[in-house]
Order: sequence, then C-alpha cells, then structure tokens
Amino acid sequence: MHSWKEETQGMEELKMHFITSDRGYREGEVFVYEQKFTVKDVKKAVFTATALGVYEAEINGVKIGKQMFAPGYSYYPRRVLYQTHEVSALLREGENTLRVYLGQGWYCGRFLCENKTQIYGEKPAVSWILNIEDAGGVRDIVSGEQTDELESPYEYAGEYDGEIYFADGRNQVIGHPVSFKNELDFALEPTLTEVTLQEEMEVKEAKQTGKVTILDFGQNFAGIVEINPSFLTNETITIRHGEILNADGSLYTSNLRKAKATIIYHAGAEKKKYRPRFTYMGFRYMELSGVDYQSGMIKAYALHTDMKRTGYFSCENPMVQKLYENQVWGQKSNYVEVPTDCPQRDERMGYTGDGQVFARTGAYNFDTNDFWKNFLRDLELGQLDNTEGYVCATVPQTGPAGIGFISMLGWGNAVTILPEMLYQQFGDEEALPRQYESMKLFVEAEIRKMGKKNLWIGPSLGDWLAMGKGIAWQAMHNNPVSNAFIVHDLKVISETAERLGKKADADRYRRQLEATTKAYIEKFVSKKGIVAKDYQSAYIMALKFVLPEGELRELVKKNFAANIRKNGLQTGFFATEHLLPLLVEAGETELAYDILLQEGCPGWMYQIKCGATTTWERWDALKPDGTVNEEKMAGSGDNMVSFNHYAFGSVGEFYYQYILGIKPQKPGFAELHFEPYPDRRLGGVSGSYLSRAGKIESSWKYEEDGCHISLNTPVKSEVVLPNGQRETVEEGTYQWLC
Repeated sequence: MHSWKEETQGMEELKMHFITSDRGYREGEVFVYEQKFTVKDVKKAVFTATALGVYEAEINGVKIGKQMFAPGYSYYPRRVLYQTHEVSALLREGENTLRVYLGQGWYCGRFLCENKTQIYGEKPAVSWILNIEDAGGVRDIVSGEQTDELESPYEYAGEYDGEIYFADGRNQVIGHPVSFKNELDFALEPTLTEVTLQEEMEVKEAKQTGKVTILDFGQNFAGIVEINPSFLTNETITIRHGEILNADGSLYTSNLRKAKATIIYHAGAEKKKYRPRFTYMGFRYMELSGVDYQSGMIKAYALHTDMKRTGYFSCENPMVQKLYENQVWGQKSNYVEVPTDCPQRDERMGYTGDGQVFARTGAYNFDTNDFWKNFLRDLELGQLDNTEGYVCATVPQTGPAGIGFISMLGWGNAVTILPEMLYQQFGDEEALPRQYESMKLFVEAEIRKMGKKNLWIGPSLGDWLAMGKGIAWQAMHNNPVSNAFIVHDLKVISETAERLGKKADADRYRRQLEATTKAYIEKFVSKKGIVAKDYQSAYIMALKFVLPEGELRELVKKNFAANIRKNGLQTGFFATEHLLPLLVEAGETELAYDILLQEGCPGWMYQIKCGATTTWERWDALKPDGTVNEEKMAGSGDNMVSFNHYAFGSVGEFYYQYILGIKPQKPGFAELHFEPYPDRRLGGVSGSYLSRAGKIESSWKYEEDGCHISLNTPVKSEVVLPNGQRETVEEGTYQWLC
C-alpha cells in the first residue's frame, strides 16, 4: 500500500505558483482569473490545481471535472488537497480560454457557529498547472503567467448566506493577480473523495402566497438551485431556502440562525443556466420572489460526497420504510466533504460525535471507506497540533486546542470507533494500524485524566439531546456514558497493539482496561444490576462497552428492559444507536419492535407522522402541538433545531443487522453471520448489502404457514433462525420456513 507522501511526489511545484489579488479582505468576495492560450494538434492536456479557498475552473466555458467546492475541506495548516484532470477534450484548435473562479470557502470565508472569518488565512489563493503536449511540444501554462483578473459577477458568495450574482456577462479586465507570499509549509495531497451533484430534484408543488411563490420539492435535502435564464430578461429574483413552513404557509427560517441561505440573481445577457459555485443549502422549500414562477424556471440538485450505494431495504410497513428512506437522506444531506451535523444553519461542521454514532449505518448505505479515511487523516493531523493528544469535537479543527473544562468524551472517541468500524465492515487491514499512533495519543490523555481513580470524572455533554435532560443535567450525570467510551478505547488499542506485535503496549493497555472496567463497575453498577441509579443511557453504554458475560450482565439486561417498559425511550445521540440491538440481545425482540414502532414523542414514527423526510436533531423538533421547539442555546439567543440531522438515524444499523440479519462474522464479510429477527407488524421485508465479499440478499415474509426466510450469500455463513435452528452454509441461495 502506498503512502500519502508517495502519492504527492511531483506536486510540490504547485506551491511555486499560488496567486491572489492585491486588494484587502472583503467577506464574500470572489476573484476571477483568466488566461488565453493557443494550441495545435493537441495530443494530451492535463490540468492540476489547488487552492486555499474554493475554486472552480473552466476551459472554453466548460467546467473542469465534476467536483463541487474543490479542492475540498482539509486541515489547511498541515495539508491541502489538489486535483488532476485530463482536459484535452475541452481544447479546440487555435485560441482557448481558461477561467478560474476563486472563493473564500472554509479557508477564510465566514464559518463556524461563531460566524468567524479568516479562520485559516487572510485571503484566498489558487495555483494551477496546465500541461499541454501538442504540435509545438510539451509546455506548462501556470497560474500568474499572462493572467488577467476580471470583474467578478459575484457581489457576494459564502457557504451560509448564499450568493448574489449578476448575469450581465461582465468580463472586463480590472488588473492582474499577484504572487501569494505566505508561508506554504503544508503537504499537498491528492483528493480522495469529492462532492458532486446527484439527483435532480423536481418541484412537486408551487403555491402563490402574496408576492412570493413557495416551491415544495417534497424532500428535505442538501443541494443547490438551478435557474434557467431563458424565462427571464432583466429581473432580479430572490430565492430563500427553508426546511419547513409556518402555520400560515410562509417559509420558516428561524432555525437557520445567522445563515441567510439566499440566492439573489440579477438576470441579464448571460443565457447559461445558473448554479451556485460556492454555497449549498439544506431545504425542502424555496421562497421565490421578484418574478412570476413558471414551470421549468427552477430546478434543484441534491449533492453529497460521491460514494457507491451499497445497501437497500424494502418493507411492507410504509412507516418503517419511510424511516429507512429518511435516514438515507440524512446521510446524503450530511456527508458533504465531512460528516456535518446539519446542512441548513450556520454550522455544517465535521462533528466527530455525530459522525461515529451513524458511521456503521452509513457504511451499510454507502461505501464510506474513503470518506472516513479522508476524515481520519485530518483528525490525526490536527491532533498533532493539540496539547495532551486531544481530539477536537469537529474535524478539520480550526487551530490548536486542548482538553477544556468539558471532556467531550463520546466525540474524541471517534479516534478508535471509526477505524475499528472500517476494519470490521470493509476488511480494511490498515485502518487500525494507520490510526494507531493517533489512538495512542488520545488514550494516553485519557489515562492521565483518570489517574489513580481509573475513571475520568468530570463534566461533559453526555448522551446529547436525550429528551428532558438538558446540558446542566448531562454535565452532572454524564460519567457512566463518558467512561464507557474509555473502556472501549482501551479494548480497541490493546487488541490493535497485540496484532501489531507491540507487546509492551498491549500489556499496558490490557492492565488499564482491567482496572478501568473494574472501577466502572464498582462506581456505576450495583450488585443487583442497577446502573447509575436506573439511568437508561447508562444501562445501554455499560452493556455495549463495559460489562463482560456473566451473572451481573444478565441482571443488568433485566433491569434495562424493565426501565424501558417503565419509561419508554429516553436516549440521546450515543445510546440510541445501541438501544434496539441491546433489547434484542436481552431477549426482548418484541419490546425492541414496540419501541421502533411507537408513534408517540419521543420516537421515530412520531417524526414520520409529523411528515418528516429526514431524521431530526431533537426527538421533539416539532412539538405534539405542531409548534417548533424554539429552546434557546445558552448565551446566544438562537435556537438549535435541525430537521435534517442523521444521529438518530443510527437506527439504520438495526435495520441491516437485525431486521435483515446481515452482520460480518469475519472482517469485511469474509464470512457472514445471518440472524434475522422477524416481526409480523412489518409484514415482509427484503434488502441487500454489497459487501467487499459480494452481494448479500435477505428477505422474510409472514404467510399462513409461517415465516418464509431467504438468504443469498456469496460466502460461508453461520445461520441462526428465529426458531433457534442453527446451521452453517456455503455460498448459495437458501430458504427456510419458521
């Protein structure tokens, strides 16, 4: 396997050609650069580019490549990405025009909840090399050589607020770029993943409301608008975006906070369809003003990091099916460069906690191996700049950081959870070794913080957004949740050290694992099997990560099930992922389905009944009375309510592993464990997963004579049927009646 360093050999020349404009910083400004050149009998042409910011390049008016927001978001102090494209098909005999649009992007545009600018640098810069082989020989055309700067058609372009665009065909030369003089001590690395446009989203309904038209796309998603200027002359149109409507049918935008999420398009001489280059929105609805809507005037496109779809599920119960589709759309909407929390408000950051709880579900839906490899690379590099081996709650981080008053356990633990998942799901043998030193830095920080108590006791966010348990409550009661993650970290790193032949490390971490497990049980688990004074999330995390097989575990399982029967669903981001699987393990399959299917709040089906098309950030994002949960965040006055947040969509893991019964028996599904758990209330289900070993297909359906179960497997499989029957089968198609 080749290293990142080997992949980047020869690209250092790009650092010699960074250019920018000589004007001072203005938020939202877009620079436009242009070169003209001639060719004859082109044999080959290769365009390589990178930027501190976001760029889009065109040759003769045609976009180079499909990537949105190139070169992509990375931890700029340590690495910047680049792209290489074969572009000979875009060239024509004689004169050609290369035009490059440069926006501020994550590098220096407005970003973060705090709405900061110039986070990584003072102004954007871009570099390119166009290597041409034609009748005249081989030559390079580089940024800065005979390059003009043109008047920009953008008055403003930013991720949160949107774009203000003048389609009047302006192309006046206003000057020339200057060399970018800042230190460039980052590594250049090739793009591993890229955001691209996906489904075309059609307007499902258009409704005139006063002077505006509300366009309903029927689906909440992350994407961009496309405006067809053939319907326009010289109008100025304004498009605002939102996830839901107010009771009076107007656009609801309070949850966008400081993000304007607006496109202002000044129609003019340009007849090329307009699509934003430097922004995207999270929305189901658009509010159009300034022109009367006509069919065909407006389209939209979903976008997300390009990944191969690998998982499918179909169910006769329409609400169960809708929940499945909602979690898929939640992933599409939030796998945009990084695992964002949400696509609509002034945030859209790469949260480690949200990311790790949904990671396994997402790895069934799509092949996410490269997505997470890219993310973990930035996690590791940022960690090198932090004190104490700290892993930031968001990646790429925005600068050096350290452990603060709040431990953020559950977030930083993505450092072990993600590579372990990559190994189990995809059979990526290098995932854990590649992350070993990074894991070690974090685990050593945990050990120092635990000290002689062998537990890290202190405030944290706990099982985030468990209904009825606010920040203050979680800060005081987080420890059984937080320390369960530490136990898991120690298990993963001790096993990885053993695999790598690091005996001293393995012994040290195994001893610490034993000590922390013992301390956890002594502090949080009573001899009668009650965890943290009957705290539901603590039961789940202890069962998932801490308690070994034995009498105590069996007592805890019984108390856990009793807690669920008494209190119903009370979990937040972390415990929800494991809630239903652990009920099944406790012998409470019917109860697990009861919780899945309950229609009251909190619950997944409650969201479906409310018309959700993606999973929500809060169980009660819409309250039972139909109003939005407008609870304000401390110190800001803004609400925190997203209708497109994938964390509670981690129930998708239950769909694949328990409803369909598809689990890896060996890493990468080299062998399969097939154990479906049917329930009559679903009627019948079918689904598939395209694993590294091949396509696995599962189905079951209740008929008059019982439950008919089918499996098509490409590998040796251990089969466990609902009637207790066990058998081992080889590759092939099998059917059973239970």
